[in-house]
Amino acid sequence: MKNLLFIFLFGGHILSAQNFVNKVLVLNEGRFDYVNSQIDVPVTIGSYDPITQNYSVLDTIDGARFASDLKIDGDHFYVMADTLLLKYDLNSYELVSSQTVIGGRNIHVSGENIYVTRGEYLLTLPSYLQVYSKSDLELVIEVDTLNGPKWSTQNMVEHDGKLFIAINNGFEWGNEKSLIGVLDLETFNYLEEIDLGIDATNPDNMMIDSNFIYTVNNKDWSGASFSKVDLSTYSTSTINISDVSTGCGTSCLRGDRLNFQLSMDTVLYEWNPVSFEDSGVDLGLQESFYELSFDETNNYLYASSTDYVTYGKVYVYDENNSLISQFDCGVSPGTIVFDIRNTTSITDYLTAEKESKSYYDMSGRKLNSIENQPKGVYIQSGKKVFKK
Repeated sequence: MKNLLFIFLFGGHILSAQNFVNKVLVLNEGRFDYVNSQIDVPVTIGSYDPITQNYSVLDTIDGARFASDLKIDGDHFYVMADTLLLKYDLNSYELVSSQTVIGGRNIHVSGENIYVTRGEYLLTLPSYLQVYSKSDLELVIEVDTLNGPKWSTQNMVEHDGKLFIAINNGFEWGNEKSLIGVLDLETFNYLEEIDLGIDATNPDNMMIDSNFIYTVNNKDWSGASFSKVDLSTYSTSTINISDVSTGCGTSCLRGDRLNFQLSMDTVLYEWNPVSFEDSGVDLGLQESFYELSFDETNNYLYASSTDYVTYGKVYVYDENNSLISQFDCGVSPGTIVFDIRNTTSITDYLTAEKESKSYYDMSGRKLNSIENQPKGVYIQSGKKVFKK
């Protein structure tokens, strides 16, 4: 992502860098009628501008029954929608290329490759982990079930040259697994599997913070638990959430705390991985959420809500859990991702340019006009200018 801190030396003056959220991308899963095998509401990709607070639809993905993931990397973003792996230009939002991936679920971008986990109802696949080229989406390697995960996979996180893959077998009721596979990102060798234990079956969400992996486990949806993996030793700890008779509906890592909500509930909880208690703290937000996503740049929590049929909405909360904004989006907003850009605080240099009509791009290049320039942020007279 474009979130590297930088300092430009330009014209003998220092331009200090500052991160900001350019846009918030929302992947709306739509609605598919499985009884009648028809798409009632199509999958869409939306964009929310935090400055203008405007939301717009970027693309409608025709033919997709659902969507499951979106990741930003460099000047592109990638979407997994049913059987389609899609690559988009992050500035023009144009579709660059596509690839068919049966049973694709989550994606992870690392180096020159895209890693795709797989799983599908009533379908046994020869591989539950595939690797595609980031440039053209061509298949690089398929890690088959003889040399890799033997059951359906879901979320992934990366640490120290290794990819950690949640193996939950979530599409086979009563046979859920509690494993994390480990893949060498350089050699593609499948190194080992970490067993989270009997109380950690069906890891649904997986998050990483420093040297620890945290998983939220839905078991067979009759309860839920949290697991913690020490990446220095691969030792694991699991604790059951007390007084719970259902799985976890949504969760995210928010700073050094985990926010979560139980399925079909309306209370948002905060859990401390350090104290490792069997319950969370009620944050006082009374709403049934579908997706949680943390904006680290502004310390905001984005939380979506939907009735799965007619509407989708995203609420934005500050660090004190006060609602600061909200916007309507598509049905079932299941993935919220932040397009982080860099801008410069130009002081001495642009002070002398106050009367100038010139613009500057993010690399400090002087422009006479931005008319033929791509969408993005530019500097004029010491102020940010957003071109749409």
